[in-house]
Amino acid sequence: MSHSFRVALREVSDADLPIFFAHQRDPESTRMAAFPAREHDAFFAHWAKIRRDPANIIRTIVFEGQVAGYIGSWPADDKRLLAYWIGREFWGRGIATAALAAFVLEVTHRPLHAFVVKHNVGSIRVLQKCRFIQQDSAPTVGEDGVEELLFALPQ
Repeated sequence: MSHSFRVALREVSDADLPIFFAHQRDPESTRMAAFPAREHDAFFAHWAKIRRDPANIIRTIVFEGQVAGYIGSWPADDKRLLAYWIGREFWGRGIATAALAAFVLEVTHRPLHAFVVKHNVGSIRVLQKCRFIQQDSAPTVGEDGVEELLFALPQ
């Protein structure tokens, strides 16, 4: 069953930020993303900075009227990257896939790249469903020891 009719993307509002903050504080979410939670002040300073930069494209993901997470894209080195974060209470409902499918229609830059932690099979599957292709045969290991795979949505 398609969930896209119940998923919408919109501009990020100030009221969304406390919800995003709570999502990124969830221990299971941070483990899946292999990304540490930010403390309150650092989190809000980060969001103020990224919302000011016109090169960043950031959308709130709304599912059935509730803020389910965010999706965004930004330039980094020679790539345009994307990332999303879905609140754990919204996992497993096709929301990330529907949001990514809508986002790539809006953000037409190609190739579009995404790094995903090797153990995050749910996120890997979301990327694959939206026609992203794994770019590397083996994970890249960052300074933090986290194994990541690079995916791209080609031309």
